[in-house]
Amino acid sequence: MLQRFLDPGVLASLASLDLVAKTVVDGFISGLHRSPDFGFSQEFAEYRSYNPGDDLRHVDWNVFARSERMYLKRYRGETNCQVNVLLDTSGSMKYGSKGLEKLEYAKFLCASILYLAHLQRDAAGLVVFDDEVRNFVAPSTKQGQLHRLLHAVEQAQPGKRTDITRPFAHLMDFLRRRGMVAVISDFWEAPERVIEAVQPLRFRGNEVVLFHLLDPEEIKPKLRHPVMLEDLESGETMEVTPDYAAKEYRQKMQAHMDDIEARTKGAGMDYFLVDTSRPLDGALREYLALRTGRL
Repeated sequence: MLQRFLDPGVLASLASLDLVAKTVVDGFISGLHRSPDFGFSQEFAEYRSYNPGDDLRHVDWNVFARSERMYLKRYRGETNCQVNVLLDTSGSMKYGSKGLEKLEYAKFLCASILYLAHLQRDAAGLVVFDDEVRNFVAPSTKQGQLHRLLHAVEQAQPGKRTDITRPFAHLMDFLRRRGMVAVISDFWEAPERVIEAVQPLRFRGNEVVLFHLLDPEEIKPKLRHPVMLEDLESGETMEVTPDYAAKEYRQKMQAHMDDIEARTKGAGMDYFLVDTSRPLDGALREYLALRTGRL
């Protein structure tokens, strides 16, 4: 049963990234009931006549009912959209309270998006970063591109600090046409700095999606006694009491998430909070639901 592979606890025990990506995407697609069209190329462009061998899922059956002629819906960027994924591998992404680190979950999500883009024949690319750009796979549709992308994701190692401006400046140097940019990060950064870094991509006409990846204990920590917490990027420590974690911290954390979401949407970009205790396909479904509702 596909659903068992989508549980974070099961994902943690799987080693094959390409298997995980394929399984998650297959489960995601098989769960779509209302619309046969999915993914990143959802802007309607035109109709064309049906040719033998075309995928029947793309036939507009409402038109067929009226005219008894079969037409397929075509979408802008259906075969030549660029999909670039920016993967944060900074030290804070090593945290995980349920046996699955944020970075591992991020890798699975990243691989699933790249796999989905590959199925749509989109030119997919990848930027792996912390305080430097650690790896860059230029977007391409050439044979073997998916293997190169998944290998780069598999090899990504946690670093130390984050410099949120580096990957976007790097990508801007290589982007030659508009497309979609998905950013997977825990965004432990001032919200205004995040938006300042990302906004130039939006100004160039790219669709930008921020996947805000957080562990459930980062969102609503449950402490039974005082603990000493260490910043995984700076090494700084502070003592935290259960009362502080339950009240003041949660208020500050909620304000941080609300601020990022408001600034993101205000800049014309999409924002998704991804709780790593959720099944992985939930992030993809949430993404599709927002896109479908906006079209």
